[in-house]
Amino acid sequence: MFGNIGEMMKQAQKMQAKMAEVQEKLATLEVEGTSGGGLVKATADGKGTIKGIKIDSTLLDPQEVDVLEDLIVAAIRDTQAKAEELAASEMSKVTGGLKLPGGMKLPF
Repeated sequence: MFGNIGEMMKQAQKMQAKMAEVQEKLATLEVEGTSGGGLVKATADGKGTIKGIKIDSTLLDPQEVDVLEDLIVAAIRDTQAKAEELAASEMSKVTGGLKLPGGMKLPF
């Protein structure tokens, strides 16, 4: 019985090491989200940290500031959603597709 627990602990340690590797890899990957048909672009790393915003000059109208603000928020949300998808995909390679209970994130 204790042999199984020891083996489970080894497997858990291996998985934890692999998850740390994935976290490091995600920091080096890049995703791009857009809004306004590509007029606003946001880039982020695989963890969802926004790295940059590009705004097409045609949107730089002082009368349209509200529209520009909305497009920036939409581009950031799109980018973060893509980063979450990327992170989930990379983590599923480690967990073998194991689904975690709602609200539970890796690594623990």
